[in-house]
Amino acid sequence: MDSRSLLQLPDELLYLWHTHRTEFLLSAGLIFVVVRLALHWRSTRRKEALNPVALSPVDEKSLVVVERVSHQPRPKTAPKRVTGSKKVKSTTSQPIIDKIQPVVFYYTIGGTSKVYAEQLASLLQPPSEQVLAPELHDLSETDYDDFFISPPKSAASSTAHFYLFVIPSYDIDTQLNTFLEHLRDTHHDFRIDTAPLSGLAGYAVYGLGDKSSWPTEAEGFGKDAVEVDKWLAKLTGRKRGFPLGLGDVGEKHNGGVEARISEWTAGVKVVMEGLAKGEGLGEGVKGSGGAVESADEDEDEGDGDANLDADDTIALPKKRKITRRSRTDDLEDLKAPIPVDFTTTRPSSKSILPPPRKAMVPVNSPTYNSLTKQGYTIVGSHSGVKICRWTKSALRGRGSCYKYSFYGIASHLCMEATPSLSCSNKCVFCWRHGTNPVGTTWRWTVDPADLVFAGMKEGHYKKIKMMRGVPGVRAERFAEAMQIRHCALSLVGEPIFYPHINELLAMLHGQHISSFLVCNAQHPDELERLGPVTQLYVSIDASNKDSLRRIDRPLHRDFWERFIRCMAILRTKRFTHRTVFRLTLVKGFNIEEEAEGYAELVARALPGFVEVKGVTYCGTSTAAGAGLSMQNVPFYEEVSAFVLSLEAALKRRGLDYGIAAEHAHSCCILLADRGRFFRPAASSHPISPGSEEGRWHTLIDYPAFFRCLESGKAFGPEDYVAADPTPEWASWGRGGFDPRDERVDRKGRPKGTIEAAA
Repeated sequence: MDSRSLLQLPDELLYLWHTHRTEFLLSAGLIFVVVRLALHWRSTRRKEALNPVALSPVDEKSLVVVERVSHQPRPKTAPKRVTGSKKVKSTTSQPIIDKIQPVVFYYTIGGTSKVYAEQLASLLQPPSEQVLAPELHDLSETDYDDFFISPPKSAASSTAHFYLFVIPSYDIDTQLNTFLEHLRDTHHDFRIDTAPLSGLAGYAVYGLGDKSSWPTEAEGFGKDAVEVDKWLAKLTGRKRGFPLGLGDVGEKHNGGVEARISEWTAGVKVVMEGLAKGEGLGEGVKGSGGAVESADEDEDEGDGDANLDADDTIALPKKRKITRRSRTDDLEDLKAPIPVDFTTTRPSSKSILPPPRKAMVPVNSPTYNSLTKQGYTIVGSHSGVKICRWTKSALRGRGSCYKYSFYGIASHLCMEATPSLSCSNKCVFCWRHGTNPVGTTWRWTVDPADLVFAGMKEGHYKKIKMMRGVPGVRAERFAEAMQIRHCALSLVGEPIFYPHINELLAMLHGQHISSFLVCNAQHPDELERLGPVTQLYVSIDASNKDSLRRIDRPLHRDFWERFIRCMAILRTKRFTHRTVFRLTLVKGFNIEEEAEGYAELVARALPGFVEVKGVTYCGTSTAAGAGLSMQNVPFYEEVSAFVLSLEAALKRRGLDYGIAAEHAHSCCILLADRGRFFRPAASSHPISPGSEEGRWHTLIDYPAFFRCLESGKAFGPEDYVAADPTPEWASWGRGGFDPRDERVDRKGRPKGTIEAAA
């Protein structure tokens, strides 16, 4: 083969592939199949060689035949349906009871419920060996944690308490709403036992209402009593001792509501005597705690079936709506999920919109009538204004309050008002026990700030004009009083609670009306959002958690945490606001050995001023019901001694506060930060701490405050300190009474004349 033929060989091979490639591929596939079958056959022969030869002897074991036990045909599987009732805890371990201590609770605004509660208590007299003399408590003056977290402790283990309630119904928000909220929160609090009041011997509720306003229970007759009865059933483990009673105060025939209460009380007394004899509350008797009493205690329980026993087949007494089911196989046998159209599915009954908000103080309501009798002018639905006694005194030339001695505010130019009559505390020294609303959240309608501002001014000027014919009113001061120059937002309630408080303050400042705002250190979020104010007060009524709970009786359960958070916020606001601690001293509550605790709080917040004031006794029965009397009012010498001990405690902590002014007539003394408000007589700049050469500068330069505000620039409290020092007559040891005015006694006689005659 020559070289030419070799060069043509690749072309010939390529031609052969294109011409016979089908035959080549089929042949290659056939060869692969034959080889694969041959390999498989050889492996099969190898396995057969390992098996014994056919018909060869094999050592076989006899088989044991087990007879199959026949069973009943298995029922068709289906989801297990469980019905039953909650297990009732065994009462065999309950302590032996041979004495019953009745405790009667009532709530009243106008005094009617108190009269009926006293009647109920008198019907339980005279006490016997089994039933002791009843205790009487006003719910507005009661610390709920003392009675409704756990039963009060008895002197003897064999004595158990029996709670009785006289509950009226109102169409307004009252402290009853707060009481009901407390019961509801206690029931849902996971930290508290399911039935924390199960240690009671029992309870019973009597409701008062007026059928002329609410003809039926469905329309609201006795609604608050029904709610109290329902929540007490939950908290006591259904220890209802007697059925819920309802009385119509408008009933006149057959002895009226007094006769109904007598009949109901007689039945309750029989139950208590039976409990003392060991008879128990009974079972199956109406009112003994059945599941369907008090509008079905479990109807709103989301976890009502969580404690059902799978083996318990007792039918529930409550009627339950039966859901229609398909006749198809069980859900376990379905291979595909059931399609659900969520756009057309009927919504749950619990997704109903909340009811519309109501007025805080509706016109002609008991709260409205009570406050207006006390001299308040109600503005809108939740605000108020009242003329201060110091305003009347200043108009007659008989002295201004401590704010004039300390800060230069003439009382006859001052308007005392509040944009929120509601408060979050029930302080023992409050003058408005049971009359103003209380609450932890704003749940009422909100009036716009311009309406509140206009109403406050109108109400104040009307009251000033009423002073025109009062003997002794000075004409020049009366004319000056027709131009408000200052507003003290401290009348009653919690001004910072008002949602539009910053807008209201801006309106005051827009008319060059300075502002003093007082809060109770229970609303830290609102305090943090607070805008400019001439002077910011925080009431510090106790130095520790236990004392604060006993004195202020706050509604918030986390009251101490809120209080401490407000201290931290106040510390940051000292650079932008004039901050003041207001200490109200109540003998027997917060004076003894608490100076060190107050000094710790001052170290936390570093306020510019600390006002220390003795409590003023209002002399009402409500104050006495809160445990307050003239014995709790400290003398001025006691207030002075406390201030000196507080000043020393502050110095031990390196805090340079000193006594800047006093107003003995108000039983009030002012401590101030020496580094910011004590200046040399010939200089306007602060001097070194500890120096005694100089004068205190606690007065406010009000025009300077408005200039700073209108400039739009950041400013601090030192920017509007008055150049004039605190008046000499207001300094420590001088009394603090304005020498331009004349002091008189309660009968209007000049003090000087009386002392000379003596």
